[in-house]
Amino acid sequence: MRVRQPGLVCDRLWCLGREESTVYLLQGSQGSMLISGGMTGILPDVLRQLEEFGLDETAISSSLILHAHFDHVGIIPFFKRRLPAMQVYASARAWQLLAKDKVIETINLFSRMTDVQLGLDGAVGDLDVEWRHDVTGQTVHEGDVLSLGDLEVSILETPGHSSCSISAYVPQLKALFPSDGGGIPYGNEIIPSGNSNFTKFQESLKKLSHLEVDILCADHFGYITGDEARTYIRDAAAAASDFRGLMERLYAQHGDIDQVVDELVEETYAERPDYFMPRDILSGVYKQMVRHIAASMSGMEQGKA
Repeated sequence: MRVRQPGLVCDRLWCLGREESTVYLLQGSQGSMLISGGMTGILPDVLRQLEEFGLDETAISSSLILHAHFDHVGIIPFFKRRLPAMQVYASARAWQLLAKDKVIETINLFSRMTDVQLGLDGAVGDLDVEWRHDVTGQTVHEGDVLSLGDLEVSILETPGHSSCSISAYVPQLKALFPSDGGGIPYGNEIIPSGNSNFTKFQESLKKLSHLEVDILCADHFGYITGDEARTYIRDAAAAASDFRGLMERLYAQHGDIDQVVDELVEETYAERPDYFMPRDILSGVYKQMVRHIAASMSGMEQGKA
């Protein structure tokens, strides 16, 4: 079952934010963890929900960045400045990216663009959400376990959506947090999101498929429970295979990356007119994907020669 409304997911796990962008609060016996960072425009909603749900903001002792894209780190700077003792965790690659001036500039620009797309322009008011070099933290790697006392958060490296993507798994709740590395559960479908390397994206889905999952916590469009949560990663892998086949067919037909990207973008908005991502950003995402597919197909052809 797909749930797109913020609220209690299960005992000690909360979904916060908006339908288009969700973050999660995990409450352990030794502190709470904010998992993922969402878009900047959800911050007023998150602050209101913390109050409405009776959640102690000062108990947030840590936050976990699942990857460094603008729509997944938006509220981290605010909470790090508001709660200086809060530990921020991310992959080594994420910290490398977040140290770059160009990446910070892009995060802030794309955040503003997406807020406009969603009608949230100016929603954060004077709340300090801008990324700057003052946000630092610790690095996590494959196999690391972050303890919240009676709850543990296991880290899995799952590149493909981005070079810095990780996933989190809480075995006590059988809850998986794959971020966009698990695809995007839009409507009744799963949109494959192998942005940086589609092959690694598919390999990461295969890696996650071995976990026992009762709750799938996505970063866009809420969370999934029950039977659908148990089969979600397998279904995402099937959707990824289908989308790869589509990109391969279009590239074989046109032989031009830009033409394939234009066709994919037009089809996306024709079928999903309310999709949250601005057209210019989506075009860039698809270009990354199609370039990878074109290079893979070229390699296969060379291997046959």
